[in-house]
Amino acid sequence: MSNVGRPHVARAVLAGLACFVLACADGDVSPLVFNGEANRLNAYAPDDGDAKQTVIERNSVDPDGWDINGQICFDPRAPAGTNRFIAGEDTGQPEPPPGWGYFELDGREIGSLSARRIGKLTPTYQNGDDNAENYGCGFLSDGTLVTTDVGNQASGPASGQLILWFPPFDSIDVSYCKLDVEIGTAGGIYVDENDHVFVASTRVTPGVFRYAPPFPSSDDAAGGCGQRDATGAPLADAVQKELFIPSSIDTPTTSAVWGNGEGGFYVSSVLNGVIAEFNSTGAFLRRVLEPPSDERLGPEPYSTGSPFGIGIDSTGNLYYADIGLVLRENGSIGPGSGMGTVRRIRFENGAPLPPESLDTGLNFPDGIGVLD
Repeated sequence: MSNVGRPHVARAVLAGLACFVLACADGDVSPLVFNGEANRLNAYAPDDGDAKQTVIERNSVDPDGWDINGQICFDPRAPAGTNRFIAGEDTGQPEPPPGWGYFELDGREIGSLSARRIGKLTPTYQNGDDNAENYGCGFLSDGTLVTTDVGNQASGPASGQLILWFPPFDSIDVSYCKLDVEIGTAGGIYVDENDHVFVASTRVTPGVFRYAPPFPSSDDAAGGCGQRDATGAPLADAVQKELFIPSSIDTPTTSAVWGNGEGGFYVSSVLNGVIAEFNSTGAFLRRVLEPPSDERLGPEPYSTGSPFGIGIDSTGNLYYADIGLVLRENGSIGPGSGMGTVRRIRFENGAPLPPESLDTGLNFPDGIGVLD
């Protein structure tokens, strides 16, 4: 997603979420935290002070770079000894169209990381009032990939999509089947151990939707994908979908969802600055992040930030991307210049401590990933 020409709150809200947790076999090493910001991918070592590296530079700065955005997900079925990940990638849009890049990551320490693109996944998009925006991702246990794209962002019919992609992904011709083409401003994805797919939706019917298996196994009628959408692309014959966590006073602008490591869920709501926790049945438990009660959004952002991207490490620390929303003079709300941060929440005896900043002065930070 470009950082230019984003007048709407919804466009700011859905600028990106990157969220993955990967168990490494490298021994006892500290986690790395990844953040997409200003179309580049940055990495941090939170236990090593201010250690930071830009792993992928945006294409306008580096002709060999890529424009990265949205959620980032590592492929659990990548060849042994490799780390491969999916990320939103829209270098040169609208030609080629936005989609998802498939990358291989080398290195494990800040300063030695690098990544190269080895594939590109590009679907058709529903007609709408906005340019197509790639967004979420997640992997099922059999290696199938799921992605969301935003659809209409601030108004109009719900036209966001949830798409299944069938491996392998290291090409530019990857088969897919659409599960849903009517999500209201589709956001982040979380896939649980039972292959339930949770998708955040910001408007029309806001909240967190849950999609249950079985899912299509191929892009044709024999695999359960015998219909066609308005673009002529393969569409699933049947989908099990329910509104699992409706929006509420706690999470009115449902932006992202991620597991809390104990069977429950964290849900971010960027506009009111809240990260809420829910149990395994979707019942509200508490707010683990909220602005001070005497703060109102103004020319300066909330002191605790505007959380969008969320992720946890193996010890339960919660990381979030704060896009730094402000109230502008013209009355619109959007990211302030250099107002974004990357933050961590530690817990003490189960209670959340005040957030700590890993990086400040960022422009449109759009996601979190934890390599643990």
